[in-house]
Amino acid sequence: MSEPESTWYKSTYSSNSNACVEVCPTDDGGMKVRDSKNPNGAILTFSGDEWTAFIKGATHGEFGKA
Repeated sequence: MSEPESTWYKSTYSSNSNACVEVCPTDDGGMKVRDSKNPNGAILTFSGDEWTAFIKGATHGEFGKA
């Protein structure tokens, strides 16, 4: 049986730009992340705990400014 098509989301801040990442929730509360310019390329998969830690770190400025 084939895997159902995943729904990928891109930030509304990126408008129609393809220069960003897309995310897709997983069934176990995690998140998949891919480069919007290369949707058939590599996909990073994070557990729910890893994704929560990332969001908390980003919210608190742990990664510096771009």
